[in-house]
Amino acid sequence: MRTVPFMKAVSFAAVAVLLSASLGAQPQAPAAPANCDPVGSIRFVCGQDGPEDLVEVPNTRWLVASAYGQQGGVFLIDTQARSSRKIFPDATAKDRPNTKTYAECPGAPQGEMRARFRTLGLFLQPGQNGLHTLYAVYHGARESVEVFELDVRNQPALTWIGCVVAPPGVGLNSVAALPGGGLVGTNFDPPQPPGSKTPFSSALTEGRNNGELWDWYPGKGWTIVPGSESAGANGVVLSPDGQWYYVAQWGNRSFYRLSRGKTPVDRQQIPLGFRVDNVRWSPNGLLLVAGQGDTAKPGTFTSIIGTIDPKTMTYREVINYAASPPIGAATVAVQVGNDYWTGTFRGDRIAIYPVGGVK
Repeated sequence: MRTVPFMKAVSFAAVAVLLSASLGAQPQAPAAPANCDPVGSIRFVCGQDGPEDLVEVPNTRWLVASAYGQQGGVFLIDTQARSSRKIFPDATAKDRPNTKTYAECPGAPQGEMRARFRTLGLFLQPGQNGLHTLYAVYHGARESVEVFELDVRNQPALTWIGCVVAPPGVGLNSVAALPGGGLVGTNFDPPQPPGSKTPFSSALTEGRNNGELWDWYPGKGWTIVPGSESAGANGVVLSPDGQWYYVAQWGNRSFYRLSRGKTPVDRQQIPLGFRVDNVRWSPNGLLLVAGQGDTAKPGTFTSIIGTIDPKTMTYREVINYAASPPIGAATVAVQVGNDYWTGTFRGDRIAIYPVGGVK
């Protein structure tokens, strides 16, 4: 097992460069690649627009990818054909608002909001008979979680069914469903006031607590999760029994688990030594984490993928690979067979790493 330092020192300038590259308020459109050829044992699925997050559709060959780039959208990935297409916005996408559950939602995305539907964190709640619920964090005309029905019974398609607008002062990053029809969102960094020289707080860049988790339920609204104070709360998942939150802290390069519905709260935190982003469950019951590692050169970083045992809270590094023009710094890892499919905050491709390591 690799031992990692707790708060690896890094200059503010280096962090600022990293932030502007990874989470800039004005992301750049992906450059047209020369090709989509493998780099060693790393393969790609091209045609993306900043696929920051990925979720697996159970018992299918499909993944869903967000699009944090300039054009935005939601993409459907075929893991067998290694191809993709945008399914929102799309001519096949419909609107069917659920005004009972999402009574406070202002309405379906329209106009420019729909055309440039810039998405970040995703969560897929499995349903029955090929009908699932997809939650997507949206940045743009409103700060919100947008909710869709994903129908994979025939040709997969999305139907928008509602939204949950974030509380004032909350900058959402990731989302997960809660038992009983609710959801939890991470407050990565509160929006900065107009005229601010940076879109991010000094607390985030310096690794201090700047946010927390928020729970939402229909008819009850948002509430802060006790004990969830975080330094750049990023990815979040729940334990299968709903008793624990597992949370990535991008700001201070650490990870914690937090009891749910228990007083006093039980919280355990471990250092990871890199800017950990999204969290996913692996087929063997471990937590998969992915993020960006620091290098000696400001503005450059490595793609890191690792596993965390949710019972012992021990971490093991699996992949640590230098990012380059064709290989974006990882933000999420999903295991498909013997491969890790990884997203990134910008660029035109998903990278596929062998589970056994890069050769």
